[in-house]
Amino acid sequence: MDWSVVLTRLAASLLVTVRLTIVSLVLGAVLGMVFCFMALSRSKILRIIDSVYLDIIRGTPLIVQSFFIYFGIPQLLQTFLPAFRLSPDIAGIITLTLNAGAYISEIFRSGIMAVDKGQMEAARSLGLPQSHAMFKVIIPQAIRIVIPALLNQFIITLKDTSILSVIGIRELTQTGKLIIATTFESFKTWALVALMYLILIKLLSMLSNKLERSLRNGNGKRH
Repeated sequence: MDWSVVLTRLAASLLVTVRLTIVSLVLGAVLGMVFCFMALSRSKILRIIDSVYLDIIRGTPLIVQSFFIYFGIPQLLQTFLPAFRLSPDIAGIITLTLNAGAYISEIFRSGIMAVDKGQMEAARSLGLPQSHAMFKVIIPQAIRIVIPALLNQFIITLKDTSILSVIGIRELTQTGKLIIATTFESFKTWALVALMYLILIKLLSMLSNKLERSLRNGNGKRH
């Protein structure tokens, strides 16, 4: 087996892994923000919906969620839409989006709660409506607070993509399995896969630590 070909295949699948992660996290951030506002809403119904969503996502394994979305949802919908299908990639993105969205919702909520309550009171005293004060004063500060946690969630979601190999997505782990099936070189292949994950996650961790120090130093200078 030509190992340059193996490296090329693994590198291509690593790009698939990164793409899945980025798309899922962008969608998960939007979903997380929506559920964050539901959690902070005065409406009991919205808070209950948020609580049920969080309980389901945090109370079930990601692999079960992926099976449910890839196999269960299409089977249910095919009762009404016989031609309905979900591609592995779409099912994977939906799974990761729903999973990451639940955790990002809590990250956003904790960030908003961490902003000094006096900020809202000051904004309201200047005549800003509560919704404007939230978007113009509170949320920008909350996002600054939660950036390190969001980067950490990026790392978690990146590693979670490996679980999606069970539904046939040709990300890094699945490609490693396919290579082993033809080369029977388990040690070398898994060592390369692990090294690729390690390098990428190490780079992300370094970025997260650098941003965290920068934000901490920036806060210190203002004081």
